[in-house]
Amino acid sequence: MKKNKVVNNIVMLYVLNITQLVLPLITLPYLTRVLSISAYGVVSYVKSLIVYATLIIEFGFLLSGTRDIVKANHDKRKMGVILGRITVAKLLLSIVAFIALLIMIKLIPILRNYPLFTILSYVSPFLSIFLFDYFFRGLEKMNIITYRYLIMKGISTVFTFIFVKSDKQLLMIPILDILGSIAAIVLIYIEIKKMGVKIKFDSLTAVFKSLKISFVYFLSNIASTAFGALNTLFVGIYLSSKAVAYWGIIMTLIGAVQSMYTPISDGIYPHMIKEKSLRLFGRILLFFIPVLIIGLLVTYFGADIIMLIIGGNKYIATAYLLRECIPLLIISFFGVMFGWPSLGAIDKVRETTFSTIIAAVLQVLGLIILIIFKLFTLNILILIRTITELIMVLIRLFYLFKYRKLFNN
Repeated sequence: MKKNKVVNNIVMLYVLNITQLVLPLITLPYLTRVLSISAYGVVSYVKSLIVYATLIIEFGFLLSGTRDIVKANHDKRKMGVILGRITVAKLLLSIVAFIALLIMIKLIPILRNYPLFTILSYVSPFLSIFLFDYFFRGLEKMNIITYRYLIMKGISTVFTFIFVKSDKQLLMIPILDILGSIAAIVLIYIEIKKMGVKIKFDSLTAVFKSLKISFVYFLSNIASTAFGALNTLFVGIYLSSKAVAYWGIIMTLIGAVQSMYTPISDGIYPHMIKEKSLRLFGRILLFFIPVLIIGLLVTYFGADIIMLIIGGNKYIATAYLLRECIPLLIISFFGVMFGWPSLGAIDKVRETTFSTIIAAVLQVLGLIILIIFKLFTLNILILIRTITELIMVLIRLFYLFKYRKLFNN
């Protein structure tokens, strides 16, 4: 029964992540064709920047909140208190994130030229406060998360084709995301009401305590952005808007592939917290490694065709960058699997976070060296990211071996 539940969770999360992969890849070829390279560069850059705002708002609660809900053991009163406490914490964090965003708009030219687009892009991450993903993950009801995403992104995807025709409709992109988020929030509240769980607001002391507990998870998540959003931030500062567009489309494809790793991690995470089954973890790895290899071979030999389909003739020249990302895709799979679903499940939160922070510091040092010696190119940026993620994987593998006896089998 437990095994079936884990399989069902992974299947539902795969439906979710395939949808997360397919919907953006449906709109991506459309946007790269109807928008100028400069305008698409703005869209890509702002989305990467908004990742930081999202991380501040989430503050690691997707992991710590999931753990709290699991430990509440279906006690409706406890779950209501957890929902209220995390909601207040996220509202406080959203204020901090918005202030930081306004400062960046003031300082970064590409954002200063598109202030309204940037602010509207922030609204959807703010509304995510009320989607309570950690709650449904803790209950292992991944189907609700999947349905929510289908509604939210389905709306914005369909209307993108209807309303976005050129650079003049740039503002419609975040507006459609907002409409989709509102529809998803309505669905989520209906589901919570059906369960008979009432949100109960806790004291500010409890709120700040939850922030303190979740801070370790936040450090890990914010450090990991050094592998993605931070690179894009520097590309926007030191390279042309054309380079931003090229980097943006490559990182969108890399992110799409990496998103296929997440269902495996998220699907077994709640079960691993309860059972700490190393045997299950090993079987999952052995099953997916051949699938990973096949996918990477297709990427290598079909890179030109992929870029032609996704970006059109304007972006086919970036196929070589996609090929150079293949080692990164292999390494990042093991980085995900050796993190929260394994080390996190045996309460080695600090070790998981430490590995990410070390890799992030090395990534930042690498960026500084590239800037000082004027070696800042997209090729070398990919190489630096690949090396630092490899270091993170090796550190996590060391901890897994060191603490292997904490697993049940």
